[in-house]
Order: sequence, then structure tokens, then C-alpha cells
Amino acid sequence: MEQIVPFGCFMKAIERIIKQAQQRPMRIALSETEDARVLGAARRVTDMGVAQVTLVGDLLQTQAAAQKYNVSLQGINLVCPHTSVDRNEFAEHWYSLRKHKGLNYEQALLEVLDPLTFANLMVKFGRCDGTVNGAEHATSQVVRRALQIIGPAPDCELVSSFFIMMLCEPFHHLKGGLIFSDCGLVIEPNFKELAAIAISAASSARELLMVEPKLAMLSFSTNGSAKHESVDKVRYAAELVKKACPQIAVDQDIQLDAAIVEEIAARKLPKSEVKGQSNVLIFPNLESGNIGYKLAERLGGAVAIGPLLQGLRYPANDLSRGCSFQDIVHVIAVTVVQAQHIHIQMS
Repeated sequence: MEQIVPFGCFMKAIERIIKQAQQRPMRIALSETEDARVLGAARRVTDMGVAQVTLVGDLLQTQAAAQKYNVSLQGINLVCPHTSVDRNEFAEHWYSLRKHKGLNYEQALLEVLDPLTFANLMVKFGRCDGTVNGAEHATSQVVRRALQIIGPAPDCELVSSFFIMMLCEPFHHLKGGLIFSDCGLVIEPNFKELAAIAISAASSARELLMVEPKLAMLSFSTNGSAKHESVDKVRYAAELVKKACPQIAVDQDIQLDAAIVEEIAARKLPKSEVKGQSNVLIFPNLESGNIGYKLAERLGGAVAIGPLLQGLRYPANDLSRGCSFQDIVHVIAVTVVQAQHIHIQMS
């Protein structure tokens, strides 16, 4: 089985997240129970005291997979949708959500047997506090079920995504963790949607990086140096963020170099609120965000965790189908910390 890399400098941000998760392990549902990576991660986070794991799937097949991969299921909760006492209640809810799409109750009874659907329903009904899926499911499937069943938080205008980017190698000019958003979900946000993404990302930075957010609204322009409708969108979004969250430092329409290099910020934007110390980078659209995080990861040597979802009523996070055992451990820890903050807000 793959081994967790020892925590060194480059892992400081995720180490803090894991320590925070261990303070109050939350109940996390995993639906891909025959995947060796998922089983290994479930075992590891259970042993580390990071999460209380529920594996949602066929009981016999889950046990057979665990035996095949030599993973002990001791201390891990197993739920089989076929035999669960919640099946009928979940089916009734799923029917109520989808009957306007032509779904009948008999179909609902069958569809809730799908482990991904059942895991999200467990979160919706408070049986679990969050869910992590995507080792075998496409992102579109994972996000669709989360939106359909869990839905957005009451105070959130838009569900979006973010990456935690960790830059702590000796060769990195910038050290520590950064939030990149949105790099995985909202394709072409308008200025109101971009503002919502930025506000959510600021909350993610505060909760997960445990820092005060400093936002850079990225553009090819700095402080109006270029005139274009895409620059206007970024500026309008920044104004909405400042109005909604006046306590947060925000730089509007700023180029990347001025956002992260103090000397360049001093030259290009002397009145900068962030002063080249951004820890939250907001990209103007999905195209730039996706390219940006992959450049940072593949050429810059950053460690990327995500895409993670923000703005949901309860946490549900996605995995890359190419994810490693270690990636799943990290995303579970992030999901636990998100769930902790939601419980604090609700108490």
C-alpha cells in the first residue's frame, strides 16, 4: 500500500488541517468501497483519528475488496443501501426532488441504491457530516448529486470550487498555502458570480489555511492599466466583495506578479491593500483558473489539493480519478474541517 509522505516544510498547510480535523473527527461517507485507494485512505484516517468513516456500498463486495487489499475494516462503519433502514425514507425524498423530471416512486427506490446517491442522502439527513467521492466517478456525477441532494448553503449565492495550493519547497519564492478559485466548476462567471466565488474563497482560506484572507482579483490589467469588458467584470466583482466584506483586504484588477511579489506591487499599485501578499487568487474564469493551477502544479512544483467544493449546505468533495491514496486522506481531512465549521455556525 502507498505510504503517506512524512510531513516536512511542503506539507505544513495540510498538517495544520489534519491536526484541526483530529480535534473533532466528523462522520464522512465514502461510496467507492471497492477501490484500494479509498479503502486504504479510510483505514488511515480512522487510525489517525481524523474522521469517523462510513463506507457506503454492497456489504459482501466491500468486505471482499478489503480482504483482497489486506485492509482491516475494524472501527469503520459499513452501510449497504439494499438493507439500510433508511432506504424508504431516502427514496421518498429522492422522489420528491425528481418527480418533476418524470421519476416515479419505484424508480426512486432503485436509484437510491446507488452508493453515490445514498452517501449524499446520508449527509442530507444528518447520518453523516460530509462525503468524499470521485476516485471512480466523474466530477460531473459527483457535483450533480451534491447539488441535487445537499444543495447550496442558505447564505450562498453560488456553489463553486477551489484548490489548496501548497508551495513550501526550498525553491519556491512564495511559501505556504494559497487558495486558487474557481479552477474546476463555474465556466464563465459574471461579475456577481465572481464576487460570490471570491467571498466563498475568503471563507475557505480562513477555515482551512487558518489565515486572514488577502484577495487578488486577477486580470491582465493592474488598476485600470487596460480597458476591456473582462477587466470591468473583475473590477465590478471586487467592488461587490469590498461592499459585502469591508474587513477583507482586496486588490481589484491586478496582474499575478503584483499580487504575489511585494516589490512589483509597490511599483504597480502603491495603494494596494494586499501589498503583494495575496493568499487567495481569484481567476476571472474557469479557463484561466484551470490553466493557472496546472501551471503552478506541473511547472511550479506546487502540491494541489482539490478541486474542493465551497458554498454547499454540507460538505461534499470531489476526487480526481487519478488521485493517490494520500490525496484521498488529504481531501477527507479538509472535508472534516469544513464540517466542523458548519457545525459551529449551526450551534
